[in-house]
Amino acid sequence: MKKVVIPVAGLGTRFLPATKAIPKEMITLVDQPLIQYVVEEAVNAGFTDIILVTHSSKQAIENHFDHNFELEVSLERKNKVALMEKLKAIIPPHINVISVRQPEPLGLGHAVLCAAPVIGDEHFAVILPDVILNTESDDLKQMVTAFTKSDQSQIMVEKVPKSEVDKYGIADCAGESLEASESKPMKGIVEKPSPENAPSNLSVTGRYVLDNSVLNLLKTTPKGAGNEIQLTDAIAELIESKGVQAYCLAGESYDCGDKLGYMKASVQFATNHPELGKEFSSWLQTFKIELTK
Repeated sequence: MKKVVIPVAGLGTRFLPATKAIPKEMITLVDQPLIQYVVEEAVNAGFTDIILVTHSSKQAIENHFDHNFELEVSLERKNKVALMEKLKAIIPPHINVISVRQPEPLGLGHAVLCAAPVIGDEHFAVILPDVILNTESDDLKQMVTAFTKSDQSQIMVEKVPKSEVDKYGIADCAGESLEASESKPMKGIVEKPSPENAPSNLSVTGRYVLDNSVLNLLKTTPKGAGNEIQLTDAIAELIESKGVQAYCLAGESYDCGDKLGYMKASVQFATNHPELGKEFSSWLQTFKIELTK
């Protein structure tokens, strides 16, 4: 499995006015843009073909993964070796970054369909770039392994407080509980159920490893919620035809499409930063003392 689809065509309205002129995916988390974290996650999981489903306003994302000849020459002349290495690390030479356009905002299922000509007849993954996993996580790689062993699609889920299930799509695993890195069969996904009616506390977390047959299902999936083609509707059919498993996240996730989630991620990633983490953590302790006064 080599191909991963990353939908980046959204307008990022939850982050206005910051996203008026800058793609949401190019907002930085400490010292690199959000999109770079998810691409690194995909590369570390063994994917080599990164398919960006994009929009005409998102050229900055494509530019980020392209060579900037003038900048590279300038850094080389000034002998800024460390910065040159950081530029080279943005995308390894064996990785292909491919962009396709989503001409209309018709939902996640439609975005995946836009990538279908590049996916071909291969199985593939989908990463939602709003969700950032901690850098030590190998959950996506574990999902690919679970897919290979079971021959069933994998949907990442994580445990949330029962009181918050009405904010998420919730996996129905027929009452089965899940431990970290464990996969179990799903009966369905319930969108934003009330706490008393929720089949579990396992929320869908923005990572999918999918059997290629989901593409044919998407082609006939009618528009659903929001008058959009919903990936979850096609997954519901896939559950019936081939079976789908829920994979329980072992690492930590951050919803960086939400302002509060982004701020939490910024603090966490800053404290773990190899160059800045120690100094930032010391300042954070001082700041904490100030807050308690």
